[in-house]
Amino acid sequence: MPRDWQAFYGSGGSLGREPVFVVRAYEHLLPAGPVLDLAGGSGRNALFLAGRGHRVLVVDYSRDALATVERSAAEDGLEIGTLFWNLEQGLPPGPGAFAGVVVSYYVQRSLLPALAGALTGGGLVLIEGYGRPEAVRRGRPDSPYYWENGELLSPPSGFSLLAAGEGGMRGRWRSWAVWRLG
Repeated sequence: MPRDWQAFYGSGGSLGREPVFVVRAYEHLLPAGPVLDLAGGSGRNALFLAGRGHRVLVVDYSRDALATVERSAAEDGLEIGTLFWNLEQGLPPGPGAFAGVVVSYYVQRSLLPALAGALTGGGLVLIEGYGRPEAVRRGRPDSPYYWENGELLSPPSGFSLLAAGEGGMRGRWRSWAVWRLG
């Protein structure tokens, strides 16, 4: 892992409650049904989606992050499922029954083709993260944890590109895309 997320969340770290751009902007396109939030951290995207009526399962490798999701969901009167799972082992086992998958600031290219198996027909992937220019700006030009320029414009086999963008947002270079299965 590029960062010790357990230590981050265990010390009370938070990325706030505001969902990422692609989730805020394209949530309305998600088909009815549950949403899988991969590496969902303390739940900023899950809380937003659950507040709009989606059932959400947050998968993360930090027990402290998942406990934060559970506390926040209870405080807000929302039902959000959590699953402790190391995504470096692949997607968690289970049926492909999700209407959407959120991948927010987590780069593991080997997972992308497997996302099709987690979705129902017509399901969406909402994906966002830092791009290569941000890696350069941060002095990490060779880090694999940043999307290459244009990389999200070419979804894995079985997906079509609905929307995408790259550029500066709030002083940082970001890449995002919306892919549809089928």
